[in-house]
Amino acid sequence: MLLSKHFRKYYLKYGLYFLVGIAVLIAVDWLQLDIPKLVGGIIDTLKQTNPDVDQIESSIIRIGILAASITLGRFLWRYTIFGASRRIEYELRNVMFGHATKLSQSFYSQEKVGGLMTYFINDLEAIRMSFGPGILMLIDGMMLGGFALYRMAALNLRLTIYAAIPMTILTVALVFIRKTITKHFKERQESVEKLSDFTQENFSGITVIKAFVREMKEAMLFKTRNLDLYDKNIKFMKYIIIINIALGIALNLVILVIIVLGSLLVINHEEAGLTAGQLTEYLGYFFTLIWPTMALSQFINIQSQAKASAERITKFLDHPLDVSDAPEVMDVENLKGELKVEHLTFQYPDGDSPVLKDVSFEIKAGEMVGILGRTGSGKSSLVDLFLRIYNLEPGMIYLDGHDIMKLSIKSVRQMMGYVPQDNFLFSDTIINNIGFAMDQPTEQDVTEPAKLSDVYENIMEFKEQFNTILGERGVTVSGGQKQRISIARALAKDPEILILDDSVSAVDTKTEEAIIKNLHRIRKGRTTIFIAHRISTVKRMDKIILLDQGQVVAIGSHKELMKTSPLYQDMVKRQTLENLVQGGVVNEGL
Repeated sequence: MLLSKHFRKYYLKYGLYFLVGIAVLIAVDWLQLDIPKLVGGIIDTLKQTNPDVDQIESSIIRIGILAASITLGRFLWRYTIFGASRRIEYELRNVMFGHATKLSQSFYSQEKVGGLMTYFINDLEAIRMSFGPGILMLIDGMMLGGFALYRMAALNLRLTIYAAIPMTILTVALVFIRKTITKHFKERQESVEKLSDFTQENFSGITVIKAFVREMKEAMLFKTRNLDLYDKNIKFMKYIIIINIALGIALNLVILVIIVLGSLLVINHEEAGLTAGQLTEYLGYFFTLIWPTMALSQFINIQSQAKASAERITKFLDHPLDVSDAPEVMDVENLKGELKVEHLTFQYPDGDSPVLKDVSFEIKAGEMVGILGRTGSGKSSLVDLFLRIYNLEPGMIYLDGHDIMKLSIKSVRQMMGYVPQDNFLFSDTIINNIGFAMDQPTEQDVTEPAKLSDVYENIMEFKEQFNTILGERGVTVSGGQKQRISIARALAKDPEILILDDSVSAVDTKTEEAIIKNLHRIRKGRTTIFIAHRISTVKRMDKIILLDQGQVVAIGSHKELMKTSPLYQDMVKRQTLENLVQGGVVNEGL
């Protein structure tokens, strides 16, 4: 049984279900052993010179009543024990998913999706089997086996001792083999995790694989990993087969002993032996005993698997929440969106050096600000800190005068709208993607945001329009459409602070200008932050913050930076030259 902290609470929560189910199961086990006794009595009655027909009919009626009672009882223990195991699986999966949503970005940078999915499918299934069939097999094996042995011993103690010897040897051997089964099951689960990781990555990157003509190479790598899983399965199943063979041999030996000795006792009935009916009754008890023996061996198998899975799930659930609310956290409402950064220095948990160094600036509520810089200058890192993706030292970022580390994560993120670089879209309808921040978005709720992000006309061209189902990660739409749908999603939230992280890089200049013009119009009085590497994206902003190598090197409007910042001037010249070269190439091609 699973008794670690993450699982034992369910025995208490669903204790009534388990107690009722176990009580009914024990009652059924006792009642079903009356059937061999009644059958044996019928045989002995039939052997009499003048059999009592009324007694035979009474026994048959009792067998019918017992069969009906056993059927009802089996329904009840299935409903209570198996029902409780399904409820535990449901609750545990919710707990695991809830924990997964709270884990930091650092965790997901080290773990792979395929591996995490094995926790929620294979490992959780093993836990459910432990709570359901595992408890059934333990109780049924012990109680039904005990009742059967008691009745067998009552009929003939010596014969029962002979029959119990090989069964005892088998039970001891199963206890010793359990650790080996657990080890091989854990290795099998790890192999499943690796294969899932590899398969998920290949399906997600199928376009890249085809573009680089790597189909055969990836197929060979898949074959290698699949062969590893095959080998692990074979090793695991060898032990299961050994158990089944040993069980079969032991049972056949016991059956042989019972038939030989029982026949001799029937022949010598007058010398304190057995009647034919009693031997039939004894065999009925023994054949009833076969299931408990198999059940206990299966219980060892199930518990071995569950133990390995429980260790993996426990490790996952015990992973600390690196980013969480402070002990004395504040929930502040009606924040206006004023940001102040003071001497901010930040290094990633697994990094070797700071990505932001002594950064200081201020964004007033309602300002439209551009954060500009070359690749690797720390722009996206700054956004992650605004969203509380990572922890900070106190007193480095203030939101409306409040230290961001003293505000609840929920209140900080609730006031922000975010358009990430990768423009992640869900495999859902366009209406649900745009209205993601709403409980039940309607077409009316998402139409205006779609128009503002200049994607409305594209959506109307689809056959199902807003009800169009997007493929995984939005593969059914172009890069520019993904960006604009992501922008629409953030606008539909209508946040106090809107952050767009390089979110118009995949659209043409005309579309970019239209989107920025719309944002200037609808975002008056609300803070908007553009992270960009193109000058055209930020040149009309109220303020531009220029980063380089993790430091603020200049702050001002486009005109001011053109006069005061050599780096900004160089970036303008380079991008102007690039545009001229691209235009020349296009004209030459025409």
